[in-house]
This record gives sequence, C-alpha cells and structure tokens, in this order.
Amino acid sequence: MKEKTELTALLDKPEFPRSRHYDHDWMLDNQMGPNAVWLAEWLSNSLDLKPGMRLLDLGCGRAISSIFLAREYNVAVWAADLWIGPDNNWQRVQAAGVAERVIPLRMEAHAIPFAAGFFDAVVSIDAYQYFGTDVLYLSYLSRFVRPGGQLAVVVPGLMQPISDDPPPHLLQPQANGSCFWENDCWSFLTAYEWLSRWRRCAAVCELSADTMPEGWRHWRDFERALELSGKGVFPSAAEALDRDRGAYIGLLRLRAQKAETQSENLYDPGLGAQVGID
Repeated sequence: MKEKTELTALLDKPEFPRSRHYDHDWMLDNQMGPNAVWLAEWLSNSLDLKPGMRLLDLGCGRAISSIFLAREYNVAVWAADLWIGPDNNWQRVQAAGVAERVIPLRMEAHAIPFAAGFFDAVVSIDAYQYFGTDVLYLSYLSRFVRPGGQLAVVVPGLMQPISDDPPPHLLQPQANGSCFWENDCWSFLTAYEWLSRWRRCAAVCELSADTMPEGWRHWRDFERALELSGKGVFPSAAEALDRDRGAYIGLLRLRAQKAETQSENLYDPGLGAQVGID
C-alpha cells in the first residue's frame, strides 16, 4: 500500500490532466525514456488537432503516445518506429481499443513510404534528436505534410549551451554505476539552437520553441517511479537529474507549420536518375 501511495504521488500530475486517466502500470510497463504520455499531452496542447486528421507519430516506441493521441483527439495515427516491431505495437493498440485509428509500422526516418502531403500533422516524441540534428532533415520530413499542416516535436535538451566539455556533475557516476552523459547526448540542443536550425528550412513557417516548466522534475519523478516499481528497462537517471535540477537538462517543444514550398527529397536513391545524371 505504501509503495502504491508513493507511486501515485510521483505519477498523478495535475500538470497533465488528460494523462491522469491512464493506468500507471501501463505507462511504466511501456516506457522507453521520459513519460511519453505526458510528453504527448504537452505537445498536443500546442497543436490544432481535429477528428479524422491523419497524423504520423515518428519514433513512437511502444506506441503509447500514438494510443493517447488517437483516444484523446480521435485522429488516425500511423505509429512508426525503427526499433519496436509492428506486431507488438499492434497488440498494444488492440488492447487499448483503438485498432481502427492506429496503424503500427516499422520505418526508418529517412525512408518514409508515404505520398507527399499525405499527413495533416507529424509529431515526434523523444525521438527527433536521433535523426533530426541533420540540417537537411526537416526539409525532407516536411514533404509528407500538406501545406498548412503541422510539425511538432518534444525532445530532451539543454537549458543552456554546452560548448566544450559536459558539466562534471553529468559525468559523475550515479549510485547505480551509470553516468547520465553519454556520447549520444551531444544531440541535445537548446531551444534556441533547435529554432535556429528550423529557421533555415524554407519549407516551414510560423515557428515556435519553448521548454517544459519543471521538465527536469517530471522526468526525475518518472525515473523514481520506475525505480520504485522495479519496471525500469534502462539504468535510472533520477539521481543525475536531481543533481542537475534543470540547470542543463530539461524537455523542449518545437512547432512549425508547413509552408507552400516543396523541397527535393535528397534521401531518394533514385534522385540521380530523376535529374538525368545517372
């Protein structure tokens, strides 16, 4: 009973009122990082989602963000991930009662198999940092969104720039032996750095970027809940996040609208033949 009470205190967040209706064990069992349901709710607050819209959830993991968006907004969601297969995600989708609205598929982010302008919106939750730091990528991704459609991402990121070496407290081993800062963390950028990259893309307009208030605390609380429940798949980062207290590490949100401009697909292996040089 005490453990359940402690879990409830960590996971029942008034900041995420829609998420409060979702089963805590379900969120813990299907985690792959910060709470994807909370992040999906925060991201969706910045979007104009209407029933029947076609939405790509890029890097959906175990598809709990896709299930949340389909349930809450009655949108059709293509739940795409490279690491998690569609068979397991399909089982989760069916169990959640949204089989008619969520289509799981395995997909690499540079090989999106849809027609140009197919989606009303593309979202990416705790995944865009793995492929979106390429300055050419946003232009490519925007091809699959209709003019006037929406692109939005939530990523772990920096609250202030890191120029040379990471802060020592992020390199210091935690009690569990793991360090927060790994080489992949160099994909973390500040909101300003992300916005500066997105502004260079002529295919999007109406850009905005912000940080989640107390994002580090929400992330830490979910890590603590995973520790308490014993459901963690990866080493907990709670100690490092508590040590940092939002000085460097937090959660960021970016949003853009698809402009009328259409760009070349520079990842298309047939591009040479199309322009007559192959």
